[in-house]
Amino acid sequence: MDLIFHSHNAVISERLRSRAESIIHKLEVRSRRAVRAVVRFEQDGPTRRVEIVMHASRRRPLISNGYARTYGPALSEAVHNLQAQLARSKRTPKARARVPAKP
Repeated sequence: MDLIFHSHNAVISERLRSRAESIIHKLEVRSRRAVRAVVRFEQDGPTRRVEIVMHASRRRPLISNGYARTYGPALSEAVHNLQAQLARSKRTPKARARVPAKP
């Protein structure tokens, strides 16, 4: 999977970049046919924004945003939103046919 980082008016530390990279690779396992992910870091005054766009073949791109005063919490919020979108994404016919086990 291709991973692209963009930073607009922002200085991103290597630790934050590696954290974002490891998170995207974990989400790649959950997303079938993930082809490319774009992570954008933007700074506009006191607000920091992180946008994650995940492209998969034969599916619409998943887009999530996170806003905070620093990049760490903004990245966490964007990842949380992307995980929610992945959980809601359409399941395959085989997965829909399975009956979930009752506890």
